Amino acid sequence: MSGFKHIPVMLEECLQGLNVRDGGIYFDGTIGGGGHSYEILKRSAPSGRLIATDLDDDAIAAASARLAEFDGRFKIFKSDYKNFEEVLEKANVDKLDGVMLDFGVSSWQLDSEERGFSYMKPSAPLDMRMDRSQSLSAETVVNEYSAKELAKILKEYGEEKFASAIAANIAKARENKRITTCGELSAIIEESIPKKFQQNGPAARKSFQAIRIAVNGELSGLYDCVTGLTRRLKKGGRIAILTFHSLEDRIVKQAFRYLEQTCICDKSLPVCVCGKKKEIELITKKPIVASVKEMTLNTRSKCAKLRIAEKII
Repeated sequence: MSGFKHIPVMLEECLQGLNVRDGGIYFDGTIGGGGHSYEILKRSAPSGRLIATDLDDDAIAAASARLAEFDGRFKIFKSDYKNFEEVLEKANVDKLDGVMLDFGVSSWQLDSEERGFSYMKPSAPLDMRMDRSQSLSAETVVNEYSAKELAKILKEYGEEKFASAIAANIAKARENKRITTCGELSAIIEESIPKKFQQNGPAARKSFQAIRIAVNGELSGLYDCVTGLTRRLKKGGRIAILTFHSLEDRIVKQAFRYLEQTCICDKSLPVCVCGKKKEIELITKKPIVASVKEMTLNTRSKCAKLRIAEKII
C-alpha cells in the first residue's frame, strides 16, 4: 500500500467540538488516514491516549505511519467500531473523554480502481469491501441476490425511485453474463432511468451507495452503537459524528434525541415510571456543514453533516 491520501472533513470543527485536552482518552471509530486522530493526539499531548478502529488494512497501515510520532499513546484495532465493547475491553479502557466517528468513504478508497467503490472507474472490479478479508462483495450482491432483494436494497439504502426497474434490468443482464465491473453496472443503471431524471448528477450514484451499504452492513446496529458509545463517555465528554447521507444522519439524530429525553413514558400515565434521565446536551441544535471554502477545496465535504453532543451525567 502506498499513496494513501485522505483529507479529513471539517477537521477544525470536529476538534473544537470534541474539546480535546491533555490526559484525555479518545476513541476514533473510523481512523481512515489518521487525519482526525493525528490532531486528537497532538492536542491532547503530552499524555492523551487514543483507541482507534478500522476495517481497511490500507487505512490502518497509513494511519499507523502517520501517527508514529505519538508511539505509545495510541492503539489501532482491525475491527468494526460497532464492536467497541470488545475493543475497549482489550485496550483496558472503561470511560472515554471523547468519541469521533466519520462515516465517510475515504478519498483513497474511491479513487483506487482496485477497490471497486466508484461508478467513475468503469474498468474497476465490483468490490466495495471495506474489509477485503470478508467474502461478501458488490459482485456477489449484484449477481446472486434476487431481483426482489436488489430492489429493496436500492430503495431502502439508496432512496432510488427506479429501484425496481434497475433490479429487473440487472437480473436480465446477468442471465447472459456475470456483471463484474463498475462500468457494466453503471451502464445498466443508466439504461434503467429515464434521461429526464438524470439531470441532477450521475445516475449510478444512489445505487452504488446502496450496494456499498449492503456489502459493509453500514447501517446495521448503528443506532445501538451511537447510544452505547455515548454512554461510555465520562460526564463532560463529547461525541462528534460526521455523516454523509440522510440515512446515517437520521439514525444519529434519532439516537441523540432519545439520549436527550428525560422521560419516555406513555403520556397518559399520571407519573413517570420509566426512570429515564436526560443523558446528553446537544452542542449542535442543527448539524454543522462545511464552509464554502472547504467545499471548494474538498468536494467530499459538500454532503457532510456534523452533530456533537456532551454527556451530562
